[in-house]
Amino acid sequence: MDLFNPALEENITFVRPAYFIIAGFIGIPNVNFYFVFLLFVYVLSVVGNGTVLTLIIMDHTLKGPKYVAVFSLALTDILSSTAFLPKIIDMFLFDRRYISYNECLTFMFFGFTLLAMQCFNLVAMSYDRLIAIMYPLHYQVKVTQRFMINLIAFLWIFTITIFLIAVGFITRLSFCKSVVINSYFCDHGPLYRLGCNDVSPSFAIGILFTVIMLWIPLAFILATYCCIVYALSKISTAQERRKAFKTCTGHLSLVTIYFLPITLVFGIGSKMHPNARIINLSLTTIIPPMLNPIIYVFQTQEIKQALNKFIKKTSSTQAAEEISTRSNFFI
Repeated sequence: MDLFNPALEENITFVRPAYFIIAGFIGIPNVNFYFVFLLFVYVLSVVGNGTVLTLIIMDHTLKGPKYVAVFSLALTDILSSTAFLPKIIDMFLFDRRYISYNECLTFMFFGFTLLAMQCFNLVAMSYDRLIAIMYPLHYQVKVTQRFMINLIAFLWIFTITIFLIAVGFITRLSFCKSVVINSYFCDHGPLYRLGCNDVSPSFAIGILFTVIMLWIPLAFILATYCCIVYALSKISTAQERRKAFKTCTGHLSLVTIYFLPITLVFGIGSKMHPNARIINLSLTTIIPPMLNPIIYVFQTQEIKQALNKFIKKTSSTQAAEEISTRSNFFI
């Protein structure tokens, strides 16, 4: 098979490779243990977020606008883990680093779309907390379940649209230099830099990605917490301030887990060894989906109560089935 398949389009010859090679994690001793760890993380992510989704669907007390965003976050975490981890484990643990051109673009689209939606879900949740604390008497009017569903739906459509555009610009690139992507997945930056024609549109989109996915959401969330702190300072008693702020601790923990590692990588990434940067970026991709459900179970009283009720109900059902089985045996 030829490595490159030229395609003539509008009098311009595009050289599109039959496949790319993902070159991450090369030269790291005992790296297979890391991929086994990724498998463990994947199982925890699916089980944890699946439990949160099940509780929200089954428990009628978890039906407010806040839990629309929590549901979207848990769903995004499952999809993100499934998009990244099985493919990464397959590529590196079983040494299948070759990925076809179309599969690579699909991997990039779903990877970035789901990473961006993790961020935008946190933005929606921060807006929910802002209105709940600044306008507690008007919260149910200003933030309805329908409003939150529409907001989440808009964020999904917006995210899908911008990354479809990004993939569209990648298809306009001609790859005649190399097919080796120095990352752990079909990363946008390392991929478009392999192009040998004009990459300036993809370069501009890469900058836009960073602004849209990282800096604008982070600035918005920081601004909301500045407003929340100001609103809390107006509350007369310390006990009421602590009670109000406690409703934000779960979300604030998620924001810290998501944004702190990735901002550090972007801040000092140029000084890091390539393998260290790849491992740090991969961890910032896979760890938040694992920790998000744990944080919400332990820091959100309503979800904790729903989980306790679910466990008691399941235990009672199993006990009743066991008693019924024993009775039938003696009969």
